[in-house]
Amino acid sequence: MHNEILEWLAGNKIEILGAILGILYIFFSIRQNIFTWPTGLLTSALYIFVFFQSKFYADMGLQVYYVGISIYGWYYWAKGKKPEDTETVPVKRTRKILWIKMGVVAALLYGAILFILLNFTDSPVPFMDTLTTALSIVATWMLARKYIEHWLIWIVVDVISVGLYIYKDLWPTVILFVVYTIMAVLGYIEWKKDLKTQS
Repeated sequence: MHNEILEWLAGNKIEILGAILGILYIFFSIRQNIFTWPTGLLTSALYIFVFFQSKFYADMGLQVYYVGISIYGWYYWAKGKKPEDTETVPVKRTRKILWIKMGVVAALLYGAILFILLNFTDSPVPFMDTLTTALSIVATWMLARKYIEHWLIWIVVDVISVGLYIYKDLWPTVILFVVYTIMAVLGYIEWKKDLKTQS
């Protein structure tokens, strides 16, 4: 039994490291700490490999996007619009017009990614992989701009993702996404407190 555990750990070390860094990433984002972004960048780099091996191609492509948005978020949180009396970019609510724009973007992304997965890959779960990917692209941009409702999108994405990763036996990632779901709820509560403090 001991040898089997060690063998499993050795065979899944990249996924385990990615999961650990992923938990740190969410912790930092709840705290609105700038380390959200370098930690997220490293997590995504590791998960490009994990998802390629598991044939979650949309999720793999999403990790490439996360690397880029991590650089953007890092810059925006460091240099973005800040009130004169604070060191951080403030949390804000999403306006109705932005919801409409993001809904259109998510629908277009869904259609484009689904077309690619159905026609050019052997993805075993193209519809759900596409859904979580399209929503995640929107939610990560919202995080970078500090829109509080991104946490609500993450709760939906994380719950769906748990089911997908159980299906593919990615157990460290299942644990990671269960933790993500809980932390997304906590993140929403914490950011809501911050929003009330600002007003």
